[in-house]
Amino acid sequence: MKFMTMHKHDPHTEAGEMPPKELIEQMGALMGKYMQTGQMTDGAGLGKTASRTRLTFKSGQMTRKDGPFAMKSEHELPHATWMLEVKTRDEAVGWAERYGKIIGDGELELGKTTEPWDLGMMPAPPNPPLHLLLIDKADETIARTPQQKAALSRLRTEMEKAGVFQRGVTLKPSSTAKRLTFKNNQLTTLDGPFAESKEMIGGYCVIELANIEECIEMTKVYAKILGGNLELDIRVVDDSPDAA
Repeated sequence: MKFMTMHKHDPHTEAGEMPPKELIEQMGALMGKYMQTGQMTDGAGLGKTASRTRLTFKSGQMTRKDGPFAMKSEHELPHATWMLEVKTRDEAVGWAERYGKIIGDGELELGKTTEPWDLGMMPAPPNPPLHLLLIDKADETIARTPQQKAALSRLRTEMEKAGVFQRGVTLKPSSTAKRLTFKNNQLTTLDGPFAESKEMIGGYCVIELANIEECIEMTKVYAKILGGNLELDIRVVDDSPDAA
């Protein structure tokens, strides 16, 4: 089974604090192990809310709001994510606007991913591309119609040809999900469905494991590296042929 694990944003990342070198090395070793086996296919951290943009669509109109935002929100439950590679944020907003017009009323978010040079691991290359995670927020009461799925597929193909679309996932309803809360490395588990998540996404990985129990065991190590106090959602990836 393929899962998307999402840990939540915290005051340290919001303040732009550099993670300790030991944390970077330990997380790199954990994720590197799964990358070497081919189990981990995607993953990234997301920066402070000042680096994010929200697009709200209602009655055919789009409203744009650039961060910073409050760390808690009324609706942060992802339905799908697309990783975009662009030259500017406005370019990404243009593509996201087309996405939003397909899905109708709703909210999208664009979050800049953390690059190796943001962590001091290497010098920034000249004119580096901008990687932004497009998050389509929708709870399980919202279903994409066949017409919407077809239109999103056409948009994705166009974005692939333009070198903008890098990868993406669609998630199964939150009824198949689990929400994990770690306090001093002690785990509390809550089964879905969830109507929302008040906490913003701070980072994620997409990983293939035998079952959700194995995924929970992996997140225990993940949580320990991050200090033993965090909230994390495990969502099942929808790999069905008609996933949006």
